[in-house]
Amino acid sequence: MTHSDLARRIHAASHLTGQFTLRSGRTATEYFDKYRFEGDPALLDEIAQRMVPLVPPGTEVLAGLEMGGIPVVTALGRHTGLPCAFVRKQAKPYGTCRLAEGADVEGRRVLVVEDVVTSGGQIVLSTADLRALGAQVQEALCVIDREQGGADALAAEGIGLLSLLTADDLRAAAA
Repeated sequence: MTHSDLARRIHAASHLTGQFTLRSGRTATEYFDKYRFEGDPALLDEIAQRMVPLVPPGTEVLAGLEMGGIPVVTALGRHTGLPCAFVRKQAKPYGTCRLAEGADVEGRRVLVVEDVVTSGGQIVLSTADLRALGAQVQEALCVIDREQGGADALAAEGIGLLSLLTADDLRAAAA
């Protein structure tokens, strides 16, 4: 399967049209419903396989962000063999009371994994939290970069954005 074949499959599975309010507060007339590609085991597995070469050398832990980054990081971990951490938006007030569950991040080079990036806001917040726990975060990896300012917002925080596909890739593959 080629890169454009994968983009076409993701587009067919997840592209919706209508009126949508994004996490950033912006509105959009098209939306990539990440749960539609994350909920398809065969497609998610293919996505993870294609993301493996994008994992920077020296990465010690893959950190998936709640909630959409969790299935992506789990599938990616299966293909890389790297341990995974599951990062909450805030530490739970019971049990372990941890922000990052699973693999320990302290003193380790951590790659933040997300499904779709628009403004980059949640990655910025979660990276600050991970860094406060002692994680070394230099990059974030996503399935789809909507190309709406996320890469610039992350760069301002010293985080490089790596993406498997962009919104333009998906539109071009569907054309």
